[in-house]
Amino acid sequence: MLTYVYFGTNDLKRATTFYDAALAPLGMQRCITGDPDWDRASAGWGTYEDGGLRELAFWVGTPFDKQAATTGNGSMVAFRARSWKEVDDFHAAALANGGSCEGAPGLRLHYSPDFYAAYVRDPDGNKLAAVSRGAQA
Repeated sequence: MLTYVYFGTNDLKRATTFYDAALAPLGMQRCITGDPDWDRASAGWGTYEDGGLRELAFWVGTPFDKQAATTGNGSMVAFRARSWKEVDDFHAAALANGGSCEGAPGLRLHYSPDFYAAYVRDPDGNKLAAVSRGAQA
């Protein structure tokens, strides 16, 4: 359904430090495009291969219009976690690297009996979640 998601940032170095730490527990690694201009203005995690013909990635970078990055009210990206521990580790890493808590790790029974999630905001204020379904502690 998706090829990529892109969040703007006002401080790429800070955002890269945050996302390297927060996404590592979910098994997400950095992807590099090989385009020096792009790779200087943005950072991505996931898959970027064959010049973008195969892409499933999450990116942060300078907004294309060169204006200040802002958050969207009601916008959120949820990353899949394979276990409750990955959710817990995502949350801890996010908070230790400049993020803020929007919902501690735990079951969200109002969604489903197996919906285990944590919610954070990145240093720019973008909302993120890590969600594990069907797994147990």
